[in-house]
Amino acid sequence: QIQLVESGGGLVQAGGSLRLSCAASGTTLSTRSMGWYRQVPGKLRELVAAISTGPKTNYRDDVKGRFTISRDNAKNLVYLQMNSLKPEDTAVYYCNAGSWFGGSYVRSESWGQGTQVTVSS
Repeated sequence: QIQLVESGGGLVQAGGSLRLSCAASGTTLSTRSMGWYRQVPGKLRELVAAISTGPKTNYRDDVKGRFTISRDNAKNLVYLQMNSLKPEDTAVYYCNAGSWFGGSYVRSESWGQGTQVTVSS
């Protein structure tokens, strides 16, 4: 069974940076495509960034140029570097171990517990 643990969230001022980490057990991340999602209360969980085993990456439009997803296969970790943070980036961030199909990330039901990111104005 895959277990994912996110860390690195916190409170930061607008314009600041955070790096989120996702550690996995029960799977080897080098063989999985991975995604970072975020969710605010009352809204659906949305894909922020994804990385294939290739690795190919894709990002939602409003984080392009500010966020970078990467992986360290030796450490079985996936990262989300978030720069130039905005108040609208405030959310709980989750990582997901999924797959890649047709040039797009396909999520699974393997989720971590999430890490809160709060950006103050």
